[in-house]
Amino acid sequence: MSMRGHCILSHGFESGPDATKVTALAEAAERLGWSHERPDYTDLDARREVSELGDVPARVQRLLALAQAAAARGPLVLAGSSLGAWISARVSLQVPVAGLFLMAPPVRMGEAPPLEAARVPVSIIHGWHDELIPASEVIAWAQPRSARLLLVDDSHRLAAHVADSAESFARLLAAL
Repeated sequence: MSMRGHCILSHGFESGPDATKVTALAEAAERLGWSHERPDYTDLDARREVSELGDVPARVQRLLALAQAAAARGPLVLAGSSLGAWISARVSLQVPVAGLFLMAPPVRMGEAPPLEAARVPVSIIHGWHDELIPASEVIAWAQPRSARLLLVDDSHRLAAHVADSAESFARLLAAL
């Protein structure tokens, strides 16, 4: 079976490529015939001398290099959780992507530029009780983009909604 496209799934800060949510997204992608990869940013997250969130510019550069190579081969979807969502959105401005899937996206993040993304289909899952990123900010960000937005009874980690995250991601992939 030929692949429909490729997904790059970026984990959140102080998480890893084997994290529950990105693993669930990888399984959803596979079921729908998409190839996928899960970059490891743990070495960059550990670089606290750069910032409290590690080396964010190096995270963006790592994803950018992978995304440029993947986009040259065919349709590309970027997905990420928290800081992984932020870097996925940033990279979508520089590489042609078919869609974006953002879990608990930080609309504002300290000194970093506010969340920006390419004008492509965007799906978001966010917790009503996110202790780091108010749901109201995500709603305000999503509205002018007509993004598909699923708000759930959960916190920043979305731990109780891993299956919902995977289903929402699968819906995005199926629609592309």
